[in-house]
Order: sequence, then structure tokens, then C-alpha cells
Amino acid sequence: MAKIKKLLVANRGEIALRIMRSAQEMGIKTVAVFSEADRQALHVRFADEAVCIGPPPSAQSYLVMDKIIAAAHETQVDAIHPGYGFLSENEDFARRVKEAGLIFVGPSAESMEIMGSKLGAKAAVSKFNVPLVPGTAEPVTDVSVAKIIAKEIGYPVLIKASAGGGGKGMRIVTQENELQEQMERAISEATSAFGDGSVFIEKYVSEPRHIEFQIFGDQHGNVVHLFERECSIQRRHQKVIEEAPSSILTPELRKKMGEAAVNAAKAANYYNAGTIEFILDEKMNFYFLEMNTRLQVEHPVTEQITGLDLVKLQIKIAEGEKLPFRQEDLKIHGHAIEVRVYAEDPANNFLPDIGTLKTYRRPQGHGIRVDDGFEQGMSIPFYYDPMIAKMICHDETRERAIEKTIRAIHEYEITGVETTLGFCQFVMHHHAFRSGKFSTKFVEQYFKPEVLKSEMTDVEEMIASVLASELISSATQNQPTDVVQKTESKWKKNRA
Repeated sequence: MAKIKKLLVANRGEIALRIMRSAQEMGIKTVAVFSEADRQALHVRFADEAVCIGPPPSAQSYLVMDKIIAAAHETQVDAIHPGYGFLSENEDFARRVKEAGLIFVGPSAESMEIMGSKLGAKAAVSKFNVPLVPGTAEPVTDVSVAKIIAKEIGYPVLIKASAGGGGKGMRIVTQENELQEQMERAISEATSAFGDGSVFIEKYVSEPRHIEFQIFGDQHGNVVHLFERECSIQRRHQKVIEEAPSSILTPELRKKMGEAAVNAAKAANYYNAGTIEFILDEKMNFYFLEMNTRLQVEHPVTEQITGLDLVKLQIKIAEGEKLPFRQEDLKIHGHAIEVRVYAEDPANNFLPDIGTLKTYRRPQGHGIRVDDGFEQGMSIPFYYDPMIAKMICHDETRERAIEKTIRAIHEYEITGVETTLGFCQFVMHHHAFRSGKFSTKFVEQYFKPEVLKSEMTDVEEMIASVLASELISSATQNQPTDVVQKTESKWKKNRA
């Protein structure tokens, strides 16, 4: 396959910038596409060329295949990288890019189609002995049959409507004497809501860990994994903090899960970057959840512990090259933690807090990386995901990586919008996180909004008094305003 000389990035923000930087280092020219809301965005300014593809709403710009492919032809690129989100897991887009005579920097449309269906994905991986959550493959309506199945699986079990959605027709059963009543309720609710009373029965994992494995395959049949990422700190079932490696996996379990991840990828004849997601129960049993057929938001923690540039690797594989290493060549180096800096208010149910970045200063120092798409004075568009940045800290051990993350959070200065930094700091200090004994229910179990608005202690009041005196002194001596703002910003952060 021909070398890529010019690449269009069909995305925006920090991931578009991150892809363009790696491409530039490979001597590849880049093309940005942008909506009218992103005209002044950093990825637009960074690219060699840029094409406006429509109004701010995604449905009129970043999700319009015709406009993106037209921009690719107009700028005469060789390939398109989809980033993550938007069209990155759309098999129709991957197919149309190929039909347009362009290289799609990602997996084949056929692999995306298999793994895009939860039932299709489970059917495919089951043939390769990848563990699935124990349960029925077919719907059940007979209570006596359900009792036999539940006893074999072991309580607690989850009764789930075949045609369900939104939590309707779903019941958790902890012991056998509850099964009949809960099943009848689930069937009744499902019949009322969907016109279909059939239900599935699955093992219920009450305290799950979310562990995912980064896999890479080439177009010559070779597949490897690049170890795991722990993604259990979530709000609204979306990740906020990720780390690599997981603090809970033994070398034996890592090897077993890694092999299962590779087999899952092989089940779909997969190549390029992908992620196999597992849930891990309290007894350290793991089960296949789904596959993400793209680069992940949290890929930097994998880069930090492996020393690999995953975007460069994606491009080389898209060009037809073989993987440059074998599984046994890969080693874990240190520990990495990523915190997602969202323009959200953790004290108000993590609701978006769109506004202008009045102050924006990134943390610095050895082992600290910030992937972002903003600078001071820019506004955060309300049309898109409210993520401002990803901050990644790497050190020799998990303990040192945590301490570095705490220091970096203190140094990160953002005013004008509420952010998730205060919540991330809370997590870094919490005994459950530091001990590694946590699950996807961390927020539900430990986080209360009032912890970010705690009353001042006597010591804090004394500090506040001293700072106030300094502020008054600075003001009377006509000190620059930014000195006052910096002091005030640090004080607010110390209280968080």
C-alpha cells in the first residue's frame, strides 16, 4: 500500500491536534475540517490546510460524510483519520472512505460491523473461548426453567427484558425465594412497555471493575495487546480517571485477560487500534463487555507505560506495514494516571458549565503531559463534549504517580468555568482509590457534592486572613492584577 503523504483528520479539539502532531513528525501534511463554531480552534490553526464543513451542530458538520469526503478530495489527501467519537465507529463511513479511493486509518468496515452489534460481538468472541457473563442465550418465560438456570449461574442474577431499554423490565434477584415474584414483575413491565414479555437471565456483578485492554493488529494477521487500563472511576457511566496498569491484576490474570483480548480481536479479523472491554467481579472473574473499534480517549496512559506512539503505529498499519514487535517484546514501564478535565460542576451532578476560560495555565514538570485543544481566552462551545483537556502523569510507581497527579492538579489554573479538577483531587486523596479497593460505584459510594464545599478549618481561616492582607497590600502598591488573580486562584484551589 502507498505511503500516506497527506492526512485529513475528521475530528476536532484535542484529539485532532494530537493526531496532527504525530503526523507532522512523520513528515505527513495535515488537513483540518471545522464547523463555524471552531473557526478559531487550535487544530484549525495547526493544520497545513483547513476546510469549513458547516454550521456548529455536529449533525450539520462533523457527522456529514459527504462534506468530509468532499473536503478530502478538494485537498487531495491520501487518507482520513477519524479520531474518536463522531464517525470513528461508523462502518458506513469506513466503507465510503475506501470506496472514495482513500485510506481509512482504522479497522475494516466488516470488523466494525461485527463488533458494533453487542449480540454479534458476543457470538463472534464466544467461538474463541472469550469469557462472557454467564446467562441465557435465548429468552425465558417459564419460571421453573428460570429457577434452574439461576441456581446454575449463582445468585445474585439479573432479569433483563429481551426488548428492554432504559432500565424497564429489569430486576435484580439476590435469592431464590424472590425469583418468581421479580420475574413476573419484569415480564409484566416488559409486556406493558414493549409488547414483548420475554426475558434473559444473567449473572449480576454487584461491584464490577471496568478493565480494558489495548489491542493492535496489522493487515498480515498479527495481533498483540499493549496491556490494560483501569477505567472504574466514572460518573454517569462515563470515565473520568484512568490508569495503567491496573492496581488489582496479578501477572497471571493480566496474561489470561490479554490472551482473551487478542482472541476477541482475532474473532473479527481485526487490524489497527482497538480496545477490548471487560468487567471484573469481586472474585476476579472477568467477562467480555464490548469492543471499541477506534483509538480511545485514554490511550495516552498506554503510551506512557509502553513508550509507543499509538497514532504513528495506526498510520503505519494503515499503510500496510507489519507490527514492529511481538508480544514478548512489550514491557510495562512505571505507572500512568489520566484525569479528564471537563467543564462540568461536580457539586451540581456533573452538569456542563460552559463559558470562557478567563485563566488557563497548564501544569508543568517531568512526567506531566497535557493533551488539550484550548488556550486562555477561548470559549468552550456548548455544541460538543465539554472536555477541556486530559492530564496524564507518569512515574515509577503508582504511589508516586498519584502524588504527581495531586501536585499537577494544584498547579493547573482554570477560572471562568467549573471543572472536574476538584473531584479528581478528591479521588486521588481517597483511601479507596489509594488502596486500589474500588469499583465503578465509587461516585455512588463515596462522593458527596458537599466535600468540595467544606467549611474552613481554623488553619484555613488563618491562611485566608494572611492572603487577604497580601491582596490588600498588593492592591495598595499597584501590583499587577494577574498577581492578585493568581493568589486568589490558588486559594480557591487549596480549599477544593
